[in-house]
Amino acid sequence: MKNRFFALGLTLALTLGAVGCGKASASTADATKTEDAPAATSESAEVTIKVGANITPHSEILDVAKPILAEQGINLEVVKIEDSVTPNIGVAEGSLDANYFQHVPYLDQYNEENGTDIVSIGAIHYEPFGIYAGKTTDLSQLPDGATVAVPNNVTNEARALLLLAQEGLLTLKDDAGIEATVADIVENPKNIQFKELAPEQLVQALADVDVAVINGNYAIEGGLHVSQALAVEANDGLAAQTYGNIIAAKPDKADDPALKALVEVLQGDEVKAFIESTYDGAVVPLN
Repeated sequence: MKNRFFALGLTLALTLGAVGCGKASASTADATKTEDAPAATSESAEVTIKVGANITPHSEILDVAKPILAEQGINLEVVKIEDSVTPNIGVAEGSLDANYFQHVPYLDQYNEENGTDIVSIGAIHYEPFGIYAGKTTDLSQLPDGATVAVPNNVTNEARALLLLAQEGLLTLKDDAGIEATVADIVENPKNIQFKELAPEQLVQALADVDVAVINGNYAIEGGLHVSQALAVEANDGLAAQTYGNIIAAKPDKADDPALKALVEVLQGDEVKAFIESTYDGAVVPLN
């Protein structure tokens, strides 16, 4: 009888032990899954943002931001674009998350003409316009009937006219402001003839005109330096307050965390130091 009770007790003990081992194994497996979870979460948290940008200086500045954003789990893909229309088409159609190449007046003009609603989500830098020598190397020697090349889009042509007025080469109506056109010229003592060209063609046109008023980024791409300019927009003038280059996106992406992080990095000290040490005053950080 004692042997029967002993055998029964041994059976129960072995059964309970097996059940206990089963629970321990399950607990160990759960613990393993828990330890693996953060790695999976980290991998799934990586975000890619695609930003269209002019080659110089915009894509170069974005390249500085890349490793900083990577530390935050954000993969920045820079799409280099040479013209000033494609970046907005990409944002409007959704192939780009944002772009970096334009100022607000140009964006406003684009939205009005194309029925889009792209918005600025942060200003990064300012590129002073300059007057660069073609056939004439001294503004005081600009001949009567001189040919002056200017950008052919409305906002940048206005900016060119403001710079020419700043240098006393013409006079604009008092209320012309950033919407100035040739129709707002009230005095043109040099009888300047305007040659309107796409901004990216202005450097190439220098040999055929007396002077050209050129966007800062296209001057850099063409191998020009702001120190070579015959005149430059004043840093404390209307242009500096108005023509900051921005990160632009569709309204539904304005609060996107990754894009907000991009703006924060571009406005940060590391990018600011890069701009100041690289572009010899042709690009000026706004923050």
